[in-house]
Amino acid sequence: MIGVYIPVLKGTFYTPILQLIDTELRDNGLHMVVAFGYGLADARGQAIEGIEFLMQRGCDGIISMDTALHDADIEAFTARGWKMVAVNHNFKGPSEQCFYVDHRQGGALAAATLLAQKHKHIAVIAGPSTAPDNVDRISGFMAELERCGIDTKKLWVAESDFSPEGGWSCAEELLKSGYHFTAVWCANDEMAVGALSFFQQAGIKVPEEVSVLGYDDTPSAEFTAPRLTSVHVPWRDVTLSGLNSLMNRCYGGERPVSRQYPVSVTHRASLAAASEGPRIRK
Repeated sequence: MIGVYIPVLKGTFYTPILQLIDTELRDNGLHMVVAFGYGLADARGQAIEGIEFLMQRGCDGIISMDTALHDADIEAFTARGWKMVAVNHNFKGPSEQCFYVDHRQGGALAAATLLAQKHKHIAVIAGPSTAPDNVDRISGFMAELERCGIDTKKLWVAESDFSPEGGWSCAEELLKSGYHFTAVWCANDEMAVGALSFFQQAGIKVPEEVSVLGYDDTPSAEFTAPRLTSVHVPWRDVTLSGLNSLMNRCYGGERPVSRQYPVSVTHRASLAAASEGPRIRK
C-alpha cells in the first residue's frame, strides 16, 4: 500500500493526479491511502502530521506533493527508514527522491508567450508567496519581461491562493483599480478560470479585449469559455516518474523513471494579439 499526501483535497489539479496514481497502483495489485491538509496555515506542520499518519497506517512508501516541507523533514523521514518521494519539490538535499519541474522556465515561457502577442500592459495574479513553485514561476516571468525591456515595477500584481474564488476576486480588484491592461497571466489554471468567469460577468470579452493565460494546463482548461491557453506542465510524466521510483524501491523492478519534464504552451482561444484593453462600463 502506498500513501499519498496532498495539501488540499479539492479543485481540478490534484484529482487527475490521484486518479493516475490509483490506476497505476491497481494495475500492479496495490492500493493507496490519501491524507491531506486543510488550509494554508501551518502547511508544513500539516504535511509532517499527515505523512506520519500514513506511515502509522502501514504504508510501504509515501508520495508527498506538498511544497511546504523542508530538506530536513525529508532527511528525518528517510533516517527513520521510510521510503518516500517528493513530487513538485526542488530540494537541495536528497535530490534522488525529488521530482521537480523547472517552474522558472515555465514562468519565462508564459512571459514570452504574451510578448509574442505584443502584450506590454500585463496584470499578474500570483499564487501564495509562501509556495516555492509559485515563487519560481513569478521569478521566471518577471526575469523574462525585464530581459525584453519591460519595467516590471509598473505591473499590477496581486497575490491569491490558487483557487477560482481567488482568481475572481483579483480580477474584480484589477478592474476596479483603473490599471490599463491587455492581458492577465494567472499562476495556475484555477485562478485563471475564476478570472475568466468574472470577466464574462463584467461584460469584458476574452480575448477581444483582454487575453488570459493560465499555468499547468489542467483538464479544466479545455472546457472553459473561451477555452484557456495555458503553460503545459507534464504532470502525468512527473507523477509517474515519482511513483515508479517509489515502487522500484518498495517492491523491486525497473519501472521507467525520467528526470526531464519540458514545459510548453497549449494555445487555445483565450489568447490573442494585444488590443486596446477593456472598455469602461458604466
